Amino acid sequence: MKAMLLAALGGWDRNGPLRLVEVPDPAPRKNEIRVRISVCGVCHTELDEIDGRILPPALPVIPGHQAVGTVVEKGDAAGRFPIGARVGIRWIFSTCGACRFCLEGRENLCPDFKATGRDAHGGYAECMLVDERFAFTVPDSLSDPEAAPLLCAGAIGYRSLRLTGLEDGQNLGLTGFGSSAHLVLKSVKHLYPNSKVFVFARGERERAFARELGAVWTGSIEQPSPEKLTAIIDTTPVWKPAVESMKNLEPGGRLVINAIRKEEVDKDALRTIDYPGDLWMEKEVKSVANVTRKDVAEFLELAGKVLIKPEIQVYPLEQANAALLELKQGKIMGAKVLQIR
Repeated sequence: MKAMLLAALGGWDRNGPLRLVEVPDPAPRKNEIRVRISVCGVCHTELDEIDGRILPPALPVIPGHQAVGTVVEKGDAAGRFPIGARVGIRWIFSTCGACRFCLEGRENLCPDFKATGRDAHGGYAECMLVDERFAFTVPDSLSDPEAAPLLCAGAIGYRSLRLTGLEDGQNLGLTGFGSSAHLVLKSVKHLYPNSKVFVFARGERERAFARELGAVWTGSIEQPSPEKLTAIIDTTPVWKPAVESMKNLEPGGRLVINAIRKEEVDKDALRTIDYPGDLWMEKEVKSVANVTRKDVAEFLELAGKVLIKPEIQVYPLEQANAALLELKQGKIMGAKVLQIR
């Protein structure tokens, strides 16, 4: 089968960090299913892997954790999905199932959390394996390219939105407006129809996109919002937007940082936090770590019912490096998806 392989960290030369290779089709073990991949979303986490900002991947590895495809083979004990079933595979590849976090329904915090495309081969390939317990039914109302970004950008945005504690009618801010943030905005329109969304983005193109999708106000990262905000979700890969966001929170407001890593350790930005103006009055800062299977299943059900669909750009598998480079350069309008078949 064809696959895009990451053999070493970095490698942003003219050819890109990934190499197109031929590898044997994998054979499923006990509880595993082999999925013929149709599409796979491109995520900023792949950049974090390539540039070494997260735990080193198990090199060489096939990246990709927003995969949609059909079941073509099953292990001896796999019975959840029939052959031909359409499934989605995302970042949560496996957990221990026995620690207190798993038993409490917080498997995203499991110390033995394994990630698709980092600890095991992912979806930048024609086929992949996954334990059937960590695969998801994809709603019929969503096409494969529409469903792929929902598995990560959509699900992590959904978890972030839940962690804000937002109630209908309260103001929400979004810093950055890429794959995850634009799906959060679409979700808010259905879950909190009386809430207003304010978007802070670095470029006018992104701000215009946010207004098209229903943002009541857009501005630069440094601009103050015209109204104080109950909660803000920061989806950017750098520190400054998170620091600036706190100035716009109302008393008791919460900043939720939706990023697995920040690209820069900007100590100067952190030193500019003004306690009386930025954090006092019981403001909170909370991070998001991965997602649970429950998050993914709930968001897919919601998206299928109310047709929350991402704006997408499609690339052939062979152009994975080009899609990643555009993401690295900040050329983002909606979500990027690789077409495998």
